[in-house]
Amino acid sequence: HLVSEVRGQLRDGYDALDVFKACFPAGTVTGAPKVRAMAIIDELEPERRGPYAGAVGYVGWGAANLDTAIAIRCALVRPDRVVVQAGAGIVADSDPAREFAETEAKAQAVLRALALAKARP
Repeated sequence: HLVSEVRGQLRDGYDALDVFKACFPAGTVTGAPKVRAMAIIDELEPERRGPYAGAVGYVGWGAANLDTAIAIRCALVRPDRVVVQAGAGIVADSDPAREFAETEAKAQAVLRALALAKARP
């Protein structure tokens, strides 16, 4: 996965959260062209994504830092169930069966982590 450190000078009246808002939703998880891809996602996906493909991170107030990661694998813990979310990157020459298998493998990693956590005394 790619890690990028971005530095810059903000115009007066803007802060790190303005930069953050301008970056999301990330094109890496929506597709391109972004606005049309998001409309297709809204039409085809039966469930809302919730935190999946959103950001997890922190704001460092003193240093004006914003450090985030895209939540590409996550688990939503509900009182009666756990919902695991994972995905794969689809491109023009993707094989749907392989992409689905990749998604299942990524979800299994989250499920294994949950099982290990449950097994701890």
